[in-house]
Amino acid sequence: MQTNKNLFSGIIGKMIVTKEGKRLGFTKDVTFETKSGELINLVVKDPTLYTKNLNLERTTSSELLIPHSAIIAIGDFIIVSEEDLI
Repeated sequence: MQTNKNLFSGIIGKMIVTKEGKRLGFTKDVTFETKSGELINLVVKDPTLYTKNLNLERTTSSELLIPHSAIIAIGDFIIVSEEDLI
């Protein structure tokens, strides 16, 4: 069984878009479980006005978080499911 692994450096700076094509911002950082290495959230850099109006979880410094469960694909862009954000 082949597992798709993405390097940290390959995720940072990528544009985050919904599957409908709405731009949400760029990946600033990630949060992960230290023991397992499992990705928990993407931290959003330069969020769009649309993103700011979504009811997303925030860090203690008010940065927006996109949960790993919303990620559909990672390629040239990070594609997320808007339904899983709300």
